[in-house]
Amino acid sequence: MSERFQPADLLANLRPLAAATTALPHEQAYRRFYGFAQLPTEGSLLGYFQVGAYRIVAQVWWPQAPRATLLLLHGYYDHSGLYRHVIEWALGLGFAVLAVDLPGHGLSSGARASIDDFAEYQLVLQGALEQAAALDLPQPWHLCGQSTGGAILIDYLLTGTPAPEVGETILLAPLVRPRAWAWSQLSYRLLKPFVSEIPRRFSDNSSDPEFIDFVHNRDPLQARSLPTAWVGALSQWVPRIEGASRSARSPLIIQGEADMTVDWPHNLELLQDKFAAPEILRLAEARHHLANESPDLRQLYFDFLRERLA
Repeated sequence: MSERFQPADLLANLRPLAAATTALPHEQAYRRFYGFAQLPTEGSLLGYFQVGAYRIVAQVWWPQAPRATLLLLHGYYDHSGLYRHVIEWALGLGFAVLAVDLPGHGLSSGARASIDDFAEYQLVLQGALEQAAALDLPQPWHLCGQSTGGAILIDYLLTGTPAPEVGETILLAPLVRPRAWAWSQLSYRLLKPFVSEIPRRFSDNSSDPEFIDFVHNRDPLQARSLPTAWVGALSQWVPRIEGASRSARSPLIIQGEADMTVDWPHNLELLQDKFAAPEILRLAEARHHLANESPDLRQLYFDFLRERLA
């Protein structure tokens, strides 16, 4: 990750994803800044598609002779620019990669880090799947979500009708309940009448110090507050998912046992009940942001996934 780029300049010149045939200078600056310029790719696109009132920014990378696709959804406060390690790994497997910035995150439009209803995330996922079809991305389409991205995929598998093109689903530290959920709900009810947001508290959610420094101090796309609307949307979503019917799908779940962001013991128990024999890899030393954990921890779960996606 190198020289800074100007998000406003990039957004002013952004094109629809299907029309983004060559990289413009502002797009090249973005790719250099987030380390994408060195990816082993035969081609890439950066553009947007429309979902309701949202302009959703998405990126696609192709390896030589792609044999499948990985559709990548980031976590809360994140954006696609932080997922270089996962993208590089997927390209190495021969997968094309489609990554989207969720509403209110990264380069996508919407109130920063907010959402009124988690159902809106499902519309974004459907839009991404439509883009995969329009771009004729190779099947199967494997799904991968970190934290909130994982929550979106859990919702899709439990309450939606997965497209026949969908292959495996990978959940990295998936969100169902966050840690200290009862206290969070109480705080939400107390604060909602008085404030629309509270200052964000940054956490050391990875054992990679370079990543922590970048997110805390140098990433221009980081939100600096926690909107109470997002907490309210989550509080409506959690009981709906916990009451959903079981699914015959068997996702691949990676969970760090040093995760201080989600209530992972509860979440794993719930997911084992909701899905048919999910395969779970628990990493004793891994924290929450698995997509940016230390190289040795990333290699452990990449090897686990490679065996199941070969």
